[in-house]
Amino acid sequence: MLLSLAVLLVAGASAGFLSGLLGIGGGLLVVAALSLALPALGVPRAEVMHVSVATSMATIVLTLASSATAHIRRGSVAWASGMWLAPGMVIGGFAGAHVAQLLSAQALRWGITVFCAVTAWRMASSRKRAVRADGPEEVPRSPWLLAAGTGIGAISAMVGIGGGSMTVPLLLSLGVKPVQAVSTSAVCGLAIAISSALSYALSVHSPLQALPWGSVGYLYLPAAAVAALGSMTLAPVGARAAHALPGAVLERVFAIFLLMVGALIAAGG
Repeated sequence: MLLSLAVLLVAGASAGFLSGLLGIGGGLLVVAALSLALPALGVPRAEVMHVSVATSMATIVLTLASSATAHIRRGSVAWASGMWLAPGMVIGGFAGAHVAQLLSAQALRWGITVFCAVTAWRMASSRKRAVRADGPEEVPRSPWLLAAGTGIGAISAMVGIGGGSMTVPLLLSLGVKPVQAVSTSAVCGLAIAISSALSYALSVHSPLQALPWGSVGYLYLPAAAVAALGSMTLAPVGARAAHALPGAVLERVFAIFLLMVGALIAAGG
């Protein structure tokens, strides 16, 4: 048990750093760690993937709260874009968590693995629009971002992430500067995390097997608390690093990170 808790603490700390650095909640890393640690903590193997995804979303709430606060203080959030994305993310996050509860554990596991691979490929191979360092900042504000936010929220809730792996590339493709894209993603991810965590907690489709004490629906709160403890500590450190590194470096780190986590989750099956 102690080893499992240590794994969650380290995973949470790493997720917090990545949250600040890349604008993501580090959810994929937490899902991978949970899928390995939860059986030792009393979670039935048949429920491990659903509990891992749900608990990751609860962890992301605190992780992104810490990361978002750091980015807001630096004044780098594209609020005009975020105000269009966030409402759709709330709707999509709640609905996506509901759909995930209907899927089998294997479907969730391989869905997450494929998601990691596809997103990493897109980040590594896509061609970005040039942004002049001395030119005006592009801040897209359009109603169609509401629909984009809904899709991002639904997919994120199903794989246990804060949506940064989709929100960041979307904003970059629209000409938003990398550090602004990271900052806005961190703030908007809170909408996804809160709505999906609530949906998993309400769990319209109850777990087939009893979960250990401390569970609320599919959320296993003790594991979420341990991972969040580590994540909140290092999220501000990651945010400082994001403001110091070139955008191209951030994107390469992002792609490598996704490939490694996808391989870890697949191996867990």
